[in-house]
Amino acid sequence: MGESSADDADVELSVTALAWKSDVGYRTLVYNLNVPAVQNNIDMCLFDSSYETHSRLDVEDPRRYLALGELKGGIDPAGADEHWKTARTALERIRKGFAGYDPATFFIGAAIEAKMAEEIWSFLEDGTLSNAANMTDENQFSSIVRWLCAL
Repeated sequence: MGESSADDADVELSVTALAWKSDVGYRTLVYNLNVPAVQNNIDMCLFDSSYETHSRLDVEDPRRYLALGELKGGIDPAGADEHWKTARTALERIRKGFAGYDPATFFIGAAIEAKMAEEIWSFLEDGTLSNAANMTDENQFSSIVRWLCAL
C-alpha cells in the first residue's frame, strides 16, 4: 500500500437530520424535506420532536414545525441574486402553506450581495423573516446556529 495524505481522503457524508435535547425539549432538524403544507422541498425544517419518535405524522402536522429555512451554498457572487430569488419564492410558499401557524423562517446564504442584503434586512425588520445569516461570516453563522438550538 502506498503512502496517503489528508488530501487523498475521499470522505462522503450523507446526513438527513440532526437531533438534540436542550432545556426546551427534543429537537430534530431535517434537511431537504418534502413538506406537505408547501407541496415542495424545503432545505431545512426544525421539528419539536426527538429523532427516535420523529415520524411522517410530524411532517404532516404543521404544528410540529418550529422553523423552516432555505440554504443557498453557492459562493459565486454572479449567481447570488438567482439563489436569493429561488429562496425568496420558497419562503413565500412557506408563509402561504403555514398560514394560521407561526413557524419561524430563516435564510442562510454563502454569497450575499448588497441589494440582496437590503431586501433580507427589510424582511427581518418587518417580520417576514425570523433570522438570516451569511454562512461565510463566522459570527453570523454561529449566531443562527445558536438561535436554531434555542428554539
